Amino acid sequence: MKTNSVRLGVDIGGTFTDVVLEMAGEQFSTKVLTTYAAPEDAIIDGMHQVCAKAGITPSQIDQIIHGTTLATNALIERRGAKTALITTEGFRDVIEMRTESRFEQYDLNLKLPEPLLPRQVRLTVPERVNARGEVMIPLERSAVEAVVDQIADMGVESVAVGLIHSYLAPAHEELIREVLAERVPQVSVSISSEVSPQMREYERFNTVVANAYIKPLMASYLGRLEDRLKGEGAACRIFLMHSGGGIISIQNAAEFPVRLVESGPAGGAVFAAHIAARYGLDKVLSFDMGGTTAKICLIKDQTPKTSRVFEVARTYRFKKGSGMPISIPVIDMVEIGAGGGSLAHVDAMRQIRVGPESAGSEPGPACYGRGGSRPGVTDADLLLGKLDPDNFAGGTIPLEPDQSKAALKNHVGTALDMDEVEAAFGVAEVVDENMANAARVHAVENGEDLSGYTMIAFGGAAPLHAGRLCEKLGIERLLVPPGAGVGSAIGFLRAPFSFEANRSVFMKLSDFDPDAIKALLTTLQAEATGFVRTCDAESQILSEFKVYMRYSGQGWEIPISLSQEQAMQPDQHIFKTAFEAEYTKLFGRPVAGMDIEITVWAVNATTPSEKVDTVNPTDGDHEAKTAGTRDIFDPATGQFENARVVLRDDMTTGQCAIGPTAITEAETTIIVPGRRDAIRQPDGCIDIVIRGAQS
Repeated sequence: MKTNSVRLGVDIGGTFTDVVLEMAGEQFSTKVLTTYAAPEDAIIDGMHQVCAKAGITPSQIDQIIHGTTLATNALIERRGAKTALITTEGFRDVIEMRTESRFEQYDLNLKLPEPLLPRQVRLTVPERVNARGEVMIPLERSAVEAVVDQIADMGVESVAVGLIHSYLAPAHEELIREVLAERVPQVSVSISSEVSPQMREYERFNTVVANAYIKPLMASYLGRLEDRLKGEGAACRIFLMHSGGGIISIQNAAEFPVRLVESGPAGGAVFAAHIAARYGLDKVLSFDMGGTTAKICLIKDQTPKTSRVFEVARTYRFKKGSGMPISIPVIDMVEIGAGGGSLAHVDAMRQIRVGPESAGSEPGPACYGRGGSRPGVTDADLLLGKLDPDNFAGGTIPLEPDQSKAALKNHVGTALDMDEVEAAFGVAEVVDENMANAARVHAVENGEDLSGYTMIAFGGAAPLHAGRLCEKLGIERLLVPPGAGVGSAIGFLRAPFSFEANRSVFMKLSDFDPDAIKALLTTLQAEATGFVRTCDAESQILSEFKVYMRYSGQGWEIPISLSQEQAMQPDQHIFKTAFEAEYTKLFGRPVAGMDIEITVWAVNATTPSEKVDTVNPTDGDHEAKTAGTRDIFDPATGQFENARVVLRDDMTTGQCAIGPTAITEAETTIIVPGRRDAIRQPDGCIDIVIRGAQS
């Protein structure tokens, strides 16, 4: 990539579409309301705005990197293509039977989520491959043709193919794809041995079904986007952010759209990791709060924690196990329905509930004046003084406090005998506690104590709530980077080109086979590198090796990282030592006398990370100039306090804003609690610390 290139980062969120242009070391950004019917409209609008700010035309853009919630939303809202599944005879109902796990152990009326595909479009073929990859029942072409003829009569747009143990022997799935291409060439096809070549049929079948379900939608959208951008003069290459924190080509994204699920939040985690590297921070809590959801991620040693399975569309208040498992490489984070547009109501127990339902951008919270009558978190923030109604989103969206008052009074205050300010306080405290609780649980699940962490907050709504969240979690230091309101879009511009290839090949450590291991990892390395080369033909490509291991009889594995030398010269003792060290870190001690199993092998090919310039933090030595004052509600005292208003652009390095203060900018507002001070650091970060503490 040219060092002087002009790059555009675009993040489509549930409420706002964020656009960032980076040119000659400068950034120009904007937020526009997401246009649901045609998401590309908001991108074009935002692109023209930032190009005008930079004084260039779209034709001068060299590269566009895009992340989107469209794939996630299509799965949540069940508005994908008409899809059929072809699977092994006897396994038609795997995606409906799920696993034996109950996410609500004692709920006698538990309702499991409906499978993505109804039973009548799930078809079977007589074939069988065993767990060693040996063919027990061959697949006859005539049997495939009979099933494909049924599919032709159904008029489906897409077909998912998932056969038992196909990750070891994909020939049967490839035969089905071949027959489909011959007899129904207009139908899109996804096969599980390419989409998710891993053991556990429920997760694998679900993943290939999800890929097939959204593939026509995403292919259509990406095609329209490419054409619209060319029509506007931006004929450069377009890349997509994937859920694992890297960038892939638009062609690969269209083929494997399930890898775009969680692409926006992944960009945010990359952004936070970049800031952590600048400050030399090894323990960071990334907090990304936008208009629809809040995302929390642990970043250790300047690297976001990753996973190979996550859930989308949880149906029981985001309870683990109640959603749709997707088996792909992903940055591990907890996501809850707590954003600026999350709607508040009072339940049957007279408790305030916030989210997961969101007002989105159409109509938006009541204060947008676009027809919304129910109160959102933004309405509460407005009445509590956190937002300036005349300068929201840089003044492009004037807010209407009277609409917020009416909505909060009608939907919360009347039911609980509160005035609108009390109702707003209640809504804000509930959403803050929801997020704090999610962070606590996520930390405990990963064996971490958040008291030693630094929070990095970004997203349009996060800086409004981050100070209060730090107080609830006992976190002493908070960093709000420049461009925080469009953090995920900036993260896209920081991400490397990368792709992870993985495969399930079961092996016990007692049957350790160095030659087979080297051959497998070499194949995966070549596969992953090939994907990256479609994006970048010149840069050096690094390989990261990982194996997933467990004790015999355990139900889940832990990831073990290997160096290039350990992967290419496999040694049984090194594998065992690395596993026991990681197992002890998580569970306190290893288990003596048990064999160890390896279930999944993975290679991530990536271009080198962007060079990071370190920052030497400064202490505040003089007070920032104030641009006025306004009353802001302090949840610690339960009353309004007269707070300073400081313009972020006016703060210079070393200047200090003493809380309570509102530090305002075009895309967000930072609320500094009364017990903290904010210092402007050399790179533009606002460093918020407890009064008297050193940075």
